[in-house]
Amino acid sequence: MHYNQLGPSGLFVSELCFGTMTFGGGENFDIVGKVQQEEADTLLARALEAGINFIDTADIYSEGNSERITGQALRNLGIKREEVVVATKVFGVMGSSPNQKGSSRNHIMDGVQNSLERLQMDHIDLYQLHGFDPATSIEESLQALTDLVRQGLVRYIGVSNWAAWQIAQAIGISNQHRLEKFVSTQAYYTLAGRELEREIIPMLHSHNDMGLLVWSPLAGGLLSGKFTRDQQNSEGSRRNDFDFPPVDKVRAYDIIDNLIEMANQKEASVAQLALAWLLHQRAVTSVIIGTKKMHQLEDNLGAIDIVFSEEELQTLDKISQIPSEYPGWMIDMWSQARIEQLQQVRHTRS
Repeated sequence: MHYNQLGPSGLFVSELCFGTMTFGGGENFDIVGKVQQEEADTLLARALEAGINFIDTADIYSEGNSERITGQALRNLGIKREEVVVATKVFGVMGSSPNQKGSSRNHIMDGVQNSLERLQMDHIDLYQLHGFDPATSIEESLQALTDLVRQGLVRYIGVSNWAAWQIAQAIGISNQHRLEKFVSTQAYYTLAGRELEREIIPMLHSHNDMGLLVWSPLAGGLLSGKFTRDQQNSEGSRRNDFDFPPVDKVRAYDIIDNLIEMANQKEASVAQLALAWLLHQRAVTSVIIGTKKMHQLEDNLGAIDIVFSEEELQTLDKISQIPSEYPGWMIDMWSQARIEQLQQVRHTRS
């Protein structure tokens, strides 16, 4: 297991992150998973044994039960607090009150106290805004998060599911008002969905290599190995009942065809190759794996041992490349002369 620096912070997290969205279940989460305490303890113990030190959850997962089960599992296993990096999120609807949602100071302050109680902890390592709130100014949210850091309740702050311009604006506000800065963003990224490369990844590189945490790396199970061009439904798969995230299926099955062939050559699984491709991307800090069964966890853990040749990476890049959109194609075309000029200068210096 490798450990990567979380953005510009001094915190190091495992390249695989143990996601607990499958813990708890309930009316809106049974489709994702309904792992209860005993099985959660077993799964988490195996993940920690494999070297994972990073755990991700959210207040909204199973209406708080994911946090409860996660916190209790760490206690049941006797894990010292300093041995793990625990991340959770605030933003989603947590009650019927009009103020039990969003990124207002009110909801953030209530949210952190409730999460700490459910997790049975005195601090959260990474506290993330789970979505963008059009009803609250970014400055208000950042001021509240900064106060939490200064109170010692939160160590670092992050964001999830924001656009590049929103993150860039937040960084500017943090600089202007000397507020805490986001050290990471959590976003959807997979071989079957590389839209992140249009704006967000270039933005991350331009802002002190901000950390990237990947959710749904198997495209909601589509790249799990259960689906093929000829078998587009799989018994017991979440994708059958909850077709999310949205995927270009035509392109996805071209990718799966190549992954199957490559997996046979490497004596690996399709899921392992899909995860390993992400681990080979420079922008990626940690890939979140959420499993319901031990055999799924064992398979996912095997991704860290997969090594691609340059030719294999080029093959995967070619078959999964997203179509160019404006202004991307114009920037690429219009900047080419200057890119070549820079390359010549660097070559001369070397």
